[in-house]
This record gives sequence, C-alpha cells and structure tokens, in this order.
Amino acid sequence: MSFPTHRPRRLRTTPAMRRMTAEHRLAAPELILPAFIREGLTEPNPIASMPGVVQHTTDSLKRAAAEAVELGVGGIMLFGIPAERDARGTASLDPDGVLNKAIRDVRAEVGDELVVMSDVCLDEFTDHGHCGVLDADGYVDNDATLEIYAAMAVAQADAGAHMLGPSGMMDGQIGVIRQALEGAGHTNTAVVAYAAKYASAFYGPFREAVDSQLKGDRRTYQMDAANRREAILEVELDLAEGADLVMVKPAMSYLDILADVAAMSTVPVAAYQISGEYSMIEAAAANGWIDRRAAITESVLGIKRAGANMVLTYWASELAGWLKES
Repeated sequence: MSFPTHRPRRLRTTPAMRRMTAEHRLAAPELILPAFIREGLTEPNPIASMPGVVQHTTDSLKRAAAEAVELGVGGIMLFGIPAERDARGTASLDPDGVLNKAIRDVRAEVGDELVVMSDVCLDEFTDHGHCGVLDADGYVDNDATLEIYAAMAVAQADAGAHMLGPSGMMDGQIGVIRQALEGAGHTNTAVVAYAAKYASAFYGPFREAVDSQLKGDRRTYQMDAANRREAILEVELDLAEGADLVMVKPAMSYLDILADVAAMSTVPVAAYQISGEYSMIEAAAANGWIDRRAAITESVLGIKRAGANMVLTYWASELAGWLKES
C-alpha cells in the first residue's frame, strides 16, 4: 500500500504544534469595539436582544474605552442616540449633541491610545429612521443627504474623531466627506467606507440598540443580498473617492464578498460582525447548545481568515482579554 509522504495530521498532534502552524491568528489591535451612548441616561441601559451590551452613559462609555486600551483593542466605533429627533436629524450637527460630546469625552479619556471612530449617518437622528433626508415621495434624497453628511463629518472631526464611518450608502458620500474634511483643515482625519453594506435581516437587534424609528426597510439604498459583483463596483467607487479603509457589512453571511474585496482592495479591509450575529451566538450559548467562548473565537477567526484586516465585534474587549490570557 502506498502512502503520501506528507500527512497533514502530523501538524495537528499537539496544541503547541497547532499554534505554531496556524495560518491565521487573532490579535487585539485588529479588533474594534462598537459602542452606543444614549442621551439622558443616568445608568447604563442593557439591550435585551444583545445580552452583555448596553446603551452607555458618559461615565460608563469612558470606562469601556479605558478598558479597551488596557486590553490592547485597536479602536472604538461610537453611535449616538439623541433625546430628540426630527426629519433632518439636526441633532447630529450640534457640537454639544450626544455623539459629538461622546467623541470629545472618549478622546479626553484615551487620547491617541485608541482609534476613536464615529458613525456618520442620520438613522439614529431622524424621526423616520432612514439614513438620509426624505423627498416629497418618501425616498431618501441622496444629494440633500450628502450636504448634511459633509457637515456631520466636519463636526465629528472637530470633536476629535480619528476616523469617520459614513454608513448610509449614499452615492458619492466618500468624496463629499473627504472634500469637506480637507476644506476644514482635517487632512489627517481618516475615512472608512461602508463600501459593501447589505440590506440584511440580521440588523434587528441593532434597531433596538439605537431605538430606531424605522418603518419599512432600506432596500432602495443598501445592497441586495443576491448581488456579488456589485460589491466590487461599490468598493472601486469608494477607493476612487479617497477611502482610507473599506468595510463589508454584515460579515457572517457575506464572507464570499469579504474575500472578493480583500483580493482587490488597495487599502485595509474591515468587516462588521453585526448585532444579529452576536445575538444568535449568545442565544445558542445561553441555551447550552454551543460552547460560547469557542464559538465566539471561531466566528471572528472565520472573518479574519476570509480576508479582514480588522473586525468590528461587540466581543472586542472580551476577546482581547482571552487573547491576553493565552
């Protein structure tokens, strides 16, 4: 009987052997922690559909940021939930509004030790829950929205954000924001493009997290789950407009998209492990159906293996703590 000279199982014999020959590894600096802050809270408010995640107060957000630094996490992505909303999301432009204040507070707490990122989008700030202003027919007005995004971007850069994340999937948003930042003197403020963001069923828990007012869906401006080649077109457009990073969102059901983007992108690639992905694993673990720590680690490693240079995950700090222990 003839046997091959190479037997892959030889490299799986011990934990030390498997560690030494691993093709991909997780590292804390590649993890980004999404965090929510809600105006008017006196205590952190647990999010029922996302066990372990809260809407922060100023103090608890600062503690979360400081903990992230201690654990070696790479960045924090901030989402603000205002007390009052209107059709144009005007609270997003208030220098003392919930998100801009949170950026200043976190920067004051951590300085440059953590990349402070912020969401440039109107969905948390509008009373209709869409990512932009609506026209007379109820559709999102792309160009009118871009004007507000430009002002939001400058306000967030003024507040001290290192990196801005326009997530609304408006055509031309990267170019408009880049131009606005340059015009305001923020030449060093980076922009991460939500380049391939799909209209996904897995955003449900996030809607609770930001107290979304959305009725209906965002399928007229976010990508269709059936489309693969279109993602490359979206990424190419954002790269041409000056994106410093590009992102694929969600991660779990779009690992093929992530691999495609990673293969062609000339800038680092991020992927967002979204709320529904988090909640499913937490629910299964709570029922004893899966090993929680193993499932979390494997899920994030799968995103890294598919080509992500960095991963936004609600487990960022916890996972970084495990990596520190090992």
